[in-house]
Amino acid sequence: MGAQMRIYRQRIRSVQATKKITRAMELIAASRVVKARRRVEQSTPYALALTRACSAVATHSNTDHALTTERENPKRAAVLICTSDRGLAGAYSVNAIKKSAELIERLTGEGKEVVPYLVGRKAVSYYKFRRREYEQEWTGFTDSPDFETAAEVGEALSAQFIAGSEEGGVDEVHIVYTRFVSMVDQEPQVVRLLPLEVVEGDIDTDGDGVPDKGPLPLYEFEPEADKVLDALLPKYITSRIYNSFLQSAASELAARQRAMKSATDNAEELINTYTRLANQARQAEITQEISEIVGGASALADAS
Repeated sequence: MGAQMRIYRQRIRSVQATKKITRAMELIAASRVVKARRRVEQSTPYALALTRACSAVATHSNTDHALTTERENPKRAAVLICTSDRGLAGAYSVNAIKKSAELIERLTGEGKEVVPYLVGRKAVSYYKFRRREYEQEWTGFTDSPDFETAAEVGEALSAQFIAGSEEGGVDEVHIVYTRFVSMVDQEPQVVRLLPLEVVEGDIDTDGDGVPDKGPLPLYEFEPEADKVLDALLPKYITSRIYNSFLQSAASELAARQRAMKSATDNAEELINTYTRLANQARQAEITQEISEIVGGASALADAS
């Protein structure tokens, strides 16, 4: 019985140490997600307004810009996959990778060669473990994105798109990221970044699959439309990528907070279970000792 008690107490101490770690990680994620949500709220209106502005200018002009022109026979498509650098965030990275796999399967079914671009160590590990090829990777910033990295990614993807498949580039650019809806709801999303989808009327600027209501705004622009697009489209690409990074960061922190809270609750439940078992073992030990004493006293009484 004594050995069993020691085992239970050792397990209780071990789970208590784990509980302290998960509780600390939960509190850290909870404090950081507030700032991440604020950054999303600040960047999203600019990214959406810039998307609508680019769509409006391209729609109401007869300019065939390189970044808005559909390729006649697209052969290669770039897919930017946004995951996390660290784990302990539930199914956050797994869901993003699953969404990208669905997109890659669809593009492959259309006869397009897919060129993956990876953000986050989880995506890199996934591809390296399965010995799959990818074009380029960016890591070390997923929980706190910076604009400079978004601009670097945007320049790399734009250069590949402008080159086109005939010169070793791509004909389409897609982003797979996790859209932050609320603290309990984060949705993996797919957005076609390039060529910019230009349509008359409703457009889906936020990537939620629901077209925005209302017509495109009418802009008066000068000088020529192609020069306006030359200035706007690089900003559009960088802002959309940066917003995708911020959305993914907020989603990652929210998922980590939820996962760590679940781990803390499970640790508390496990501690209660081991405590109950330890008490039962102690009561059994006391009962056995009393039985031995009573048995010994009865033996002495019978002997006398």
